[in-house]
This record gives sequence, C-alpha cells and structure tokens, in this order.
Amino acid sequence: MAAKSLERHRSPLQSEGAPRQDHDSTSSPSEDEEAVCQRLRHARIEQGLTLEALAEQSGFTKGYLSKIENGKKAPPIASLARIARAMGLELSYFFLDPEQPGSASNDDVDSPVSVVHHWERKPVVRGGSAYGYDYVSLAHKKHAKYMDPFMFTFPSEINLDYFFEHPGEEFVFLLSGKVEFEFKVRGKLLRYELEAGDSLYFESSTPHRGRALEGDAQAIVVVTEPTSVGSV
Repeated sequence: MAAKSLERHRSPLQSEGAPRQDHDSTSSPSEDEEAVCQRLRHARIEQGLTLEALAEQSGFTKGYLSKIENGKKAPPIASLARIARAMGLELSYFFLDPEQPGSASNDDVDSPVSVVHHWERKPVVRGGSAYGYDYVSLAHKKHAKYMDPFMFTFPSEINLDYFFEHPGEEFVFLLSGKVEFEFKVRGKLLRYELEAGDSLYFESSTPHRGRALEGDAQAIVVVTEPTSVGSV
C-alpha cells in the first residue's frame, strides 16, 4: 500500500460538515441491490423529503442519491448507514422484505426471535461499490435490533484513496483467508494481519480499511449504530 498518500485520504463517510463525495460503481446492481435502492426512494417520498433535502442531511450529493434511487449505484453499507441516520431509520430498514414469511413489517410487533436459514441470506452489495467489498445481510428479517450482522468478503485489490469512518462500533470474526487491516490512530498508521479464527473489535469512527492478502477472504462483521439514529 502506498504510504505516501495516507495523510490526504478521506473516508467515504466523511465527518459532519466535510465536503460531499460521490462513489463510482463498476458493476450493475443485483436484484437485491435494486430492492435496497427502491426502499430508499420509498422512504424519502414517504417522509416528504426532496433529494436536495436528503443531500443536505446526509452529506452526499443530490446526483449520487439520485443514482442510488434509480438503481444505477450500489452504495457500500457505510454509505447506507449514513443515509439511514439522516432519515431517522435503522440500517436494517433497507434489508427488510415485508412479503417474505417471517419478516416483520414496520407496523408489526417485532418478534424476539428471528431465524435466517443459509438459503435465505440476502446479498446487499456484490462488489458493486468502488471498494469491491461484498456484503450479505444475515439478519434482514429482524426489524428492531441494535446490531447489523453481515457476511463480508474482502477483495485483494482495494481503492487506496479511502479509509472508512462512521459512527458506531464493529466486530469482525475472520472465517477464511488472511486480511490486513489498517487504522489511523492519533496520526499514526497501524496495521494488523488476521487469519481464520482471529477477531477484531474497533470504534468505527477510527479511519479503517481491510484487504485480503491471499485471494478473497470472508468474515462475519457485526455493525452497531448509535442509538440516536436521527442525528446527522
């Protein structure tokens, strides 16, 4: 990795008040990704928000949000988390399928138990972002929850221009392969190499990123969001 460019790197989830950023996609959204895009549009219209207003609240450009809604962009989970907070929604809102048996709708009393069989896993992002990561939601049936667990595939090639940075905390348990994680802590670059069976817990506001060292690597990633989801 090119250490010389680390100091100018910005996260795809900028801190509040930072310049807005767009993120290019190199592949077309899948059917599940399109469903996420449609739910964003539905929620925005239901809340009476214009694209301009949502852009102002989320920090993303109107053009980027429009491309998401039209199914032309597959946003990374971190971007969806920021949009969800701006709209006062849980991240899980984008993955719920009201028509699927066992799913809880916004009007139902949420069940204390939610089972997702392996054949029911919901792909959310399949390398659709500029960062190449694949996400599969593992708890999309559960509406009210404090955690969002995903099956995460790390690519060996990543965009060197970005660190991820957003509110909340994350837990990573590596299932297969080897992954190099990088963090920026108090102006210093920290690197950790993880192999299958290793785990990692960190504050998501710490600039971070990871890449596979020997082909693709898979991990269970659990993301927690601040309780005050309505704040931007």
